[in-house]
Order: sequence, then C-alpha cells, then structure tokens
Amino acid sequence: MFNFDDRNSETSTGSKQRIVIKVGSSLLASSDHLTPRYAFMHGLLKDVAELQKGGYEVVLTSSGSVVLGLNSINASLGEASVQDKQAAAACGQPILMHAYRQVALECGFDIAQVLVTLDDLEDRKRFLNTKNTIHRLVERGVMPIVNENDTVTVEELRVGDNDRLAAKVAQMIQADYLFILTCVDGVYDRDPAEPGAVLVETINDVSDYMKATRGTSAMGSGGMFTKLQAANMAQNAGCTTLIARGEMESPISALIRGERRHTRCIAQTSPSSFWSIWLTDRLQMAGGLELRQSAADGLRAGTEGVSCHDVVSTYGDFHRADVLHIYDEKGVELARGMCNFSSDETALIAARPDVPVEDLLGYKASARLINTNNLVMLEDHHLNWAEPDDPKAMLFAAG
Repeated sequence: MFNFDDRNSETSTGSKQRIVIKVGSSLLASSDHLTPRYAFMHGLLKDVAELQKGGYEVVLTSSGSVVLGLNSINASLGEASVQDKQAAAACGQPILMHAYRQVALECGFDIAQVLVTLDDLEDRKRFLNTKNTIHRLVERGVMPIVNENDTVTVEELRVGDNDRLAAKVAQMIQADYLFILTCVDGVYDRDPAEPGAVLVETINDVSDYMKATRGTSAMGSGGMFTKLQAANMAQNAGCTTLIARGEMESPISALIRGERRHTRCIAQTSPSSFWSIWLTDRLQMAGGLELRQSAADGLRAGTEGVSCHDVVSTYGDFHRADVLHIYDEKGVELARGMCNFSSDETALIAARPDVPVEDLLGYKASARLINTNNLVMLEDHHLNWAEPDDPKAMLFAAG
C-alpha cells in the first residue's frame, strides 16, 4: 500500500484519503497531430487503478477537449477564435472521454464525465449539487473526470484554467492531496530556461514565487502562475499540492514513494471552515466595495458586518448573494463576504442615509449589506486581488 509521509490510505478517523489529479492538454494530446497520447493515458489510469486498490478515492480533472477537437473543424490552436474553441470542444470532448473510458475499462474500472461552468462553482446551491454528484460516483467506484464545459462558456464567464478548477474540486470534496501534472519538474526560483535555475522542493507561502512564474504553455490556458494560485486554494482547505512532470510510468505513485522530483506546497495546518473557504477562494470577482476608513478599522476589530451607509464606492454589477471583495480607503483588501443587496440597491441606500430602507426599496429590510456570519477577514495565507485600475468601473461614489 502506498504512503504519504508514512500515512496510509486512511485518515486518523478511518475515512479514505482523497486525491485529485489534474492533467494538462500537453500531456494528453500530441503537439504534432493533436491526437490522444494513449501511452500516457494508459500509464496514468493504470496508476489510478493501483491507487483505488490501495483504498484511495481518486477524482481527475482533465484538459484536452479543445485541442483534440481542432482537427475536426480544420482549425489551428494559435488562430482559433472563441467560437472555434467552443466548436472544437464539442468535437473533442467525446474523443477525450472515449479514450479515457477505453483505457479505464482495460484497467478494471469505469469513468464518468462531469462538465461544469463557472456558475456551477460560484453559485452555492449548484456547487453543493456538483459536490453530491461527485461523492456518489466515488462511492460507487466510478472515477469522475471533471472538465469545464468549454462548449457553452464565453471568455468573460470562464473558469479559465483547469489548475484552479482542480483546486476547487479538491476543496469541494475535501481532498487530502492535489497532484498537478505538467511538462516540467515543478516550481523553479526563476525561469527554468535561465542558467542556475533551481527547483523549489517545498513551498509554504506561494506568494514568494508568484512573480517568477508568469506565462502560459503553448497548448494550455494556464502556466505555473495558475498552478500556484491553485496550490494556494488547496492549502487554505488543508490540502497539500504536488506539482510535477507527468511521466508515463507511475505518474502518481512514484511521487507518493518519493522517487521523482516535484514541488510540494504544504497545506495549512488549521484550515478554515468549508463555508469560509467557499467565500474567500473565488474564481471570478463579482464586485467590490470601498469602505470608509473608520468602518474598515471597525471591521478589523471583528465587531460587526458591513452597512450600506459605510460604503464609499462600489464596482461591478453585482446581485444579491454574490460574494464581494471589500477594501478600505487605502486600497487594501480586508475581507470577502456575501451581500444582501444588488449594486443598484446598495448605491440607493448608501446615497440616502436619512431615508428608511423600506421606503427606498419597497420592502422591509435593514441597511446591513453583509452579515457577520457571511463575512471572512483575509489572512496572510490568502492571495489578494488587485484593486480595479479603471475609475470608470466605479458605479457609485458616496458623498
């Protein structure tokens, strides 16, 4: 039986350890012919079968549908438009899943396709429904293969990369380990093509390496930058991430046994609650608030939530139950929280502090924009989002 640092396939509570594996397009499709790399897929799924026999629960997140469908629509990756990529995904997804199922059955298990959109992960109810489906598949011995539904998503409504999608799945199922298989050995302290570049074996704070990891792969939508973003999301949920080269022979079990070079991003020892993780680790910003400095200081003290009357400005066209990013007047992001009003309602209430909310909106409500139990203060281990640069993004300015 395989071990993670002398831990077997069961946790101290007796439950099975869960593993999420992310595989990129460059490992699944040949760069010359844009066809499935069956040798790699066979090595991967053979390894998965061994892990399952050892008692581990495995979920796979897989890229590849767009790349594998380009031949069908006579398009090239470098010149494909958004519409081309949507059409290619429609052609490539059955190719990808047929290849996976053919190999999986040879290895003695079955697979299932789980296609998701950004809304499935950002909307709480749909998030939980997706979680329940994945859990039931795993319970029945079927390996879920999760991918973004590229056929129906447009650029501004996409998850955008399967690294963060994999981290979201890891959070969703409360995985113990996230494996990100790529075309390099792991994270380097600089561009690995530069002389003297050194592999970083262990990372506690991913922010130390974000600037050194810009850029994307030729066939994928992400790069090492998004892999570190994903690792941070996993860390916050108590999940350790291993970033490594995707070898054909024992791509996962060799890492478990410590036989292959990789970068290990260590999980937080005291992870946040499931609710707090969902609130803080967003895939897209719905909107944001700037608070009066005195209110922001009070928020830091943890005494109360956020009132519309404390809002200096807002940005984004947000709706009730969206999760907002909260800044002070100095531009420092303090917290994230689920709002009780839309951006229009917030602007109306903030502009008329002397008028009862019921008179402004036509229904009974307080001016509380974000309740305390729907608010999470950011800590050092959270990656911050940059403040919007375009002043035109501001929809409302009080006073």
